[in-house]
Amino acid sequence: MKSILSFQLFKRLSPLVSFAALSASYFSHIGFFNPYLSLWLKDQGMTLWVIGLMGSMQSLSRIIAPYLWGWLSDHTGQRVMLLRASAALALLGSMGMSFHELPWLVGMLFFMFLNTSGMMPMTEAALSHWVSVGGVFDTHKYGRVRLFGSLGFLLTVCFAGAWFERHGMGDFPLCTTLTLLALNLSVWALPNAREGVHVQGPQNSVVAELFKAHNAWFFATMFFHVLSHMCIYFYLSLYLDHLGYSKTMIGLLWGVGVVVEIAAFYTQSRWIHRLTLSQWLMLCCACMVLRMGMTSFCSHWLLVLFLAQALHGVTFAVQHTASISWLSIYFSGRLRGRGQALYSIVGYGISGVLGSVGGAWLSERFGLQSLFTISLGLALIGFACANVLNFHIKKRENLQTV
Repeated sequence: MKSILSFQLFKRLSPLVSFAALSASYFSHIGFFNPYLSLWLKDQGMTLWVIGLMGSMQSLSRIIAPYLWGWLSDHTGQRVMLLRASAALALLGSMGMSFHELPWLVGMLFFMFLNTSGMMPMTEAALSHWVSVGGVFDTHKYGRVRLFGSLGFLLTVCFAGAWFERHGMGDFPLCTTLTLLALNLSVWALPNAREGVHVQGPQNSVVAELFKAHNAWFFATMFFHVLSHMCIYFYLSLYLDHLGYSKTMIGLLWGVGVVVEIAAFYTQSRWIHRLTLSQWLMLCCACMVLRMGMTSFCSHWLLVLFLAQALHGVTFAVQHTASISWLSIYFSGRLRGRGQALYSIVGYGISGVLGSVGGAWLSERFGLQSLFTISLGLALIGFACANVLNFHIKKRENLQTV
């Protein structure tokens, strides 16, 4: 009875507290799952090529699932109910990971990814509704909610590294199920407010908005920037393991990036207004160039690796907030769910498939370090796109003032 009353009290918490709980539980799952999935697959005796293909399924699901979930949420207004459904299905899929036969494992992972990959775009779309005041995106409120996701990631990535170092990778499937169970509990605490139903029409054409010059260059910038990140998301743990770093140290290196990320989310409302969104994207891409160079050519120096990981506060946290702010301006209202879905598809779906499969081929042929060297070139392309984007924004502003 006491536990039921506690859960009812949890459900009555303010919407932003509920979203903070969801962010914490979702990224706790990601912090445990993404950095160590490759090491678990390696522990199952799989080659780098198979590991890369398995990792690509998560990115492939981000091409298929987010727009479908986003379309459903835009056309039904039932974002929270759809979040609950996707979380429950992901939990169901995780229970099949205990069976290690490759075809079964591939099917279960892909089923799980189809559901988890649609959750964050729907969450961001719902959250942007709650943190926008008078149609203006509030970076202060958004940052305070989002930092709980970073805290969840930090705790699990460090704890999991120490746990797997001591006990091995055998508990990985059980931990996956437990983290998704926590995610399901937090989803049910969200306020189940139904948003307005949006009917497709000329006034909310995603394609028309996407191919406007400023948005096209935004997505190009974001694509190459995130693509350069993919070697970190998929192969950093394997790279560090290959260099002889312990699983505990791998967890700490992941963790230091998240500490700086938390600081960025917590303080961003004080300084993010000092540059325009396009200028922040330029700076983020420039820092990504530096980060990839340090990781590729100075990886034997632990201090340099820590400094490179510390740049995550800019290359991810600031870049993410700038991107979500951009979407809240140019893909607002009736486009919100599908705009967030496009961000997930282009940024983390297509780039993820290319990064994981291409990374597997390159690492088998040229070694793991080659991935970070090539990512340096991708970051430079992203920086060039960001410069073009900034030019178009300035041109657009000049035309509006004439």
